[in-house]
Amino acid sequence: MENIRNFCIIAHIDHGKSTLADRMMELTGTVQKRDMKSQLLDSMDLEREKGITIKLTPVRMRHAGHDLNLIDTPGHVDFSYEVSRSLQACEGAILVVDASQGIQAQTLANVYLALEQDLTIIPVLNKVDLPAADVPRVSKEVINLLGCREEDIIKISAKTGENVDQVLDAIIERVPAPHGETDGSTRALIFDSYYDDYRGVILYTRVVDGQILKGDQIQMLATGAKGLALEVGQLSPDMRPQDDICAGHIGYIVTNLKTTRDARVGDTITVARQPAQQPLPGYKHVKPFVYAGFFPVSNEDYNELKEAIEKLSLSDSALQFEPENSPVLGFGVRIGFLGLLHMDIIRERLEREYNLDLVVTNPSTDYQVTLTSGEETDIKSAADLPPVPSIAEIREPWIDGEIVVPQQFIGPVIQLIVSKRGRQKNLSYIDERALISFEAPLANLLTDFYDQLKSVTSGYGSFNYELSEYRAEDLVRIDFYVGGEMVDSLSIMAHRSESQGLGRDIVKKLKEVVPRQSFQVSLQAAIGGKFIAREDISAYRKDVTAKLYGGDVSRRKKLLAKQAKGKKRMKKFGNVEIPSEAFTVMLKRD
Repeated sequence: MENIRNFCIIAHIDHGKSTLADRMMELTGTVQKRDMKSQLLDSMDLEREKGITIKLTPVRMRHAGHDLNLIDTPGHVDFSYEVSRSLQACEGAILVVDASQGIQAQTLANVYLALEQDLTIIPVLNKVDLPAADVPRVSKEVINLLGCREEDIIKISAKTGENVDQVLDAIIERVPAPHGETDGSTRALIFDSYYDDYRGVILYTRVVDGQILKGDQIQMLATGAKGLALEVGQLSPDMRPQDDICAGHIGYIVTNLKTTRDARVGDTITVARQPAQQPLPGYKHVKPFVYAGFFPVSNEDYNELKEAIEKLSLSDSALQFEPENSPVLGFGVRIGFLGLLHMDIIRERLEREYNLDLVVTNPSTDYQVTLTSGEETDIKSAADLPPVPSIAEIREPWIDGEIVVPQQFIGPVIQLIVSKRGRQKNLSYIDERALISFEAPLANLLTDFYDQLKSVTSGYGSFNYELSEYRAEDLVRIDFYVGGEMVDSLSIMAHRSESQGLGRDIVKKLKEVVPRQSFQVSLQAAIGGKFIAREDISAYRKDVTAKLYGGDVSRRKKLLAKQAKGKKRMKKFGNVEIPSEAFTVMLKRD
């Protein structure tokens, strides 16, 4: 165990984590030159296109007689629970900071996570070869954040490979070796799991105590699921089977489990030979808090959509879904996500990998409702809200957020927070940057908060958040009527103080997307039985008096009266086709 080092790389999005991992694998000869490609650990096409890591990947390297286990972590706020589990599987972390951009919100969030797990942090400045790199300023920021010395910071360029060997040496020198009992009862932490179509569920684990042999009977302590370890081994970066993996090591287990729900991230594995009673700390059941309805454009594809989501949920244990039926859109599925990026990725995967055409409704969050009878219920869409007289209170989720921004943008950012019903809590400074802490209702940040933040800070602001609590607020449901008929898929929850403006805005936007008919169509927003906004789409009108030239005025009146009668009749029987863009009208904020 003396010769093992377990470490991960943490950084803000796009600061060069995956490129640094590439250089390390090249330097240690883990991957042959001919197999090398950039961002080798990002296996999905989507990851390469967006330049982000979605699924983390472990890899074992050998350097100077030591085994170095690297866990590449996702850097996005939606996956922060996965990051915290990966950090728990390590003893050290390399903190990568971009020398041209400096410290960002996600850098701070990940540093706090690493400090909570008591990891040894090795600060690294990346991209020092760029003309825009400001090494003295960013070094000062890092020293202020970590309280380290100037000489502790390693200045590298992951792209050219400059000084990357110093990082490998620093890992061996500074990161402590893992400790655990090799002979005691077996405990291993699952820090990732995915579903392979041919082999079943594969777990990435860090063995803390004991050992896991090939063919062992395994059991999860949190979910209680039992299975077999069909194959165990180590990753470098492809799978290398072995007879066992023992304490201190990071490896994989091929199981006979049918879904990742049986083996969730953060769970503890033990074996029937030497069972452990006490699970490893920190496991929590991840709950989605963004919900959206997914409907196929053609109702014939409903079964394909359902199968596709079932397949995706086998490898993504955070995905929760239930069937939904809408009078306008037909049959569909309501899916829960960890955040907006998570939703975006799932939507892209469904469209690409399963060739589906989808209509996605406005994303919303979940609400806790207490009824007058004392009963508690959770609603995931506004259409499920019980009748108003039976409701005692409605609670909505609030978040604690942090924004890191250059000092000249403090004013506009605070205005933006206030406009979202948020409250600024604290303001502190890191050299030339300001760290603004605030709290706000999650529902108001769902649609376009990030885009607005980027525009008021000229692209320099970065944002990170975590769910804090549910609070009782004065919330109402806004319903929308098209041609006098209520469309339940368009209903949204809003705070009473914002409901009037929101109703007017959405009705105006609906007017742009609902096509004109041969009869007048009214678009209305209502709270309960009271209408709060209305727009009319005027009818197409044929000039029925064109054929008249001169003559008595009563003939003209007669023709116009006949036309008005026909329009009235049409209005009675006509129905309005609502296009799919109408359901994403909330996302198209100005």
